[in-house]
Amino acid sequence: MGWVEFVMAYAVFFLSHSIPVRRPVRPWLQARLGGSGFTLVYSALSLAVLAWLIGAAGRAPHVIQWNWAPWQVLVPLAVMGPVCLILALSVARPNPFSFGGAQNDRFDPSRPGIVRWSRHPLLLALALWAAAHVLPNGDLAHVILFGTFAAFALVGGRLIDRRKRREMGAQWVRLQQAVAGAPFLSWRASGGTLARLMAGTALYATLIWVHPFLFGVSPLP
Repeated sequence: MGWVEFVMAYAVFFLSHSIPVRRPVRPWLQARLGGSGFTLVYSALSLAVLAWLIGAAGRAPHVIQWNWAPWQVLVPLAVMGPVCLILALSVARPNPFSFGGAQNDRFDPSRPGIVRWSRHPLLLALALWAAAHVLPNGDLAHVILFGTFAAFALVGGRLIDRRKRREMGAQWVRLQQAVAGAPFLSWRASGGTLARLMAGTALYATLIWVHPFLFGVSPLP
């Protein structure tokens, strides 16, 4: 039954991430829930299904692919710090190139922030999170889980680029060229940016604290 639940959770996860964003489903939902309501419901649904999928992976038969070693926990411990900072710098920020952007009409390509490093920072965070968790979770279910997420994030960026270029036309090219000319680092960090960095650091500490309660395993060596 463990494998049955795992397969079912996988199917529901991908259906819940593909059907609501397709036409005409998304416009129909947005017309009834509103833009913010759709984002809120979609995010809550995604988190709930993700929690189920992770739990189902833990309940699946334990088929070892490689032996665990204490040093392996250092990989996600080191990678999750940057992941939390990327999330803090990305969420609810203007980003016309990807999903999850807020107030995209206010996007300034001369000061693109995290978008200068990646057009899809949320997918970058997902890929790093998933790849970092493959090594210390060497059983088959978790290798499939985290490996698929990493591949999904990498492929997803290309698919979004293709769709956005088709929708935005020449504007996509102009914005991309302008972003490419912006500096990688801006030493004039705003108060909002500093607050986001502090929030990312707090998120990292919180995840370390709640990890044993949520997943039954401490992330510390």
